[in-house]
Amino acid sequence: MSPTGDGIPFEKPEFSRRLTLVKKEMERREMDTLLISEPSNIYYLTGYEAYSYYVFQMLVVHRDLDEPVWIGRFMDAVSVRRMTHLSEKAIRPYMDEYVQSSERDPVDFLVGQLREICPTLKAIGTETGSFYYTAMTHTKLLGSLPNVRFVDAELLINWIRICKSPAELAIMREAGKISNAMISDAIEAAKPGMRECDLASVIYQRMIAGTSEFGGVLPSSPTYLLTGSRSGEPHAPWSDRLIGRNVPVNVETSGCRRRYHAPISRTIFLGSPPDSYLRLSNAVVEGIEAALAEVKPGVTCAVIERTWQATIARHGFQKEARLGYSIGIGFSPTWGERTASLRSSDLTVLEPGMAFHMMPGLWLGENGVTITQSFIVTETGREDLTTFPRQLIIK
Repeated sequence: MSPTGDGIPFEKPEFSRRLTLVKKEMERREMDTLLISEPSNIYYLTGYEAYSYYVFQMLVVHRDLDEPVWIGRFMDAVSVRRMTHLSEKAIRPYMDEYVQSSERDPVDFLVGQLREICPTLKAIGTETGSFYYTAMTHTKLLGSLPNVRFVDAELLINWIRICKSPAELAIMREAGKISNAMISDAIEAAKPGMRECDLASVIYQRMIAGTSEFGGVLPSSPTYLLTGSRSGEPHAPWSDRLIGRNVPVNVETSGCRRRYHAPISRTIFLGSPPDSYLRLSNAVVEGIEAALAEVKPGVTCAVIERTWQATIARHGFQKEARLGYSIGIGFSPTWGERTASLRSSDLTVLEPGMAFHMMPGLWLGENGVTITQSFIVTETGREDLTTFPRQLIIK
């Protein structure tokens, strides 16, 4: 079992191993400093998981420093001390006058700290595609450090994260158990005449309560719960409308444990599905089983997706979107790692320790079905993170 959800998630050697991998890649790209703004990557290197990323924060890695340096709001420093192995000298908080201020810019504080703590400042890598690294921040850094070469380090850490350690996989298995319980509760509770929001509340209760062994936390994305004629929408919010009879209920959600995710989607049909809908769901199930059978080290993402497409094509269906994506650590707005995708153009080779959410959802206007599988790539094949049956649930 993984460490309790109230302590540091991993032992110090685990973080040291990760830092070594990051520094090795920094050296290969000829950068001496790396600025990390993506909360998932800050968590990966430190264990810091507080919800403080709505204000400016940054983790600094320098090739000649033994540990990363956290820079963030003063009131969150107490969480850094509790959640991480960082020493006091590696915790550099700024005061509140920098927060959402028209007079002070936290980038100025960051630049001052860089000049103080970094033995050299020749080439700085930045996560240019991060949701949390703004154009304003980048422009300010360029103007403040005109003699520094800036290097695009987008997804540098994300690609290192793609292969999980045994300690990480243990936590993902716990997330999978929460996901199983969430879907089980949703199926038991779903009924015609129920409000969509009331069914969502059942899912969220289990999401947070977790299991008798361990609790859960909010995942990085909301639960998607669409019913009836709206089942063809993949990412719209639920409402307070009543669930009808003889309609599908699509649920996409994820258990979350220590910021690690194991997404799951299932369709519950309340009533008697027409033959056309059964053909659709059967095609999806046949396709996902064929694609999952291809999963093993050495196979490319492209081969898996092409197998899926060929299978559903025999039934007259086609999916334009990708079949799935790598998963692991997640903060809002996504539990995807933004690296490998199960699509015909992605030649990423599967390796043991990778994890994916295979998402063969089909949304066809006013109709849709979602039956998915999260899995780990093992030495010989795959291990399913969720064990709920891959089938249409008729109730």
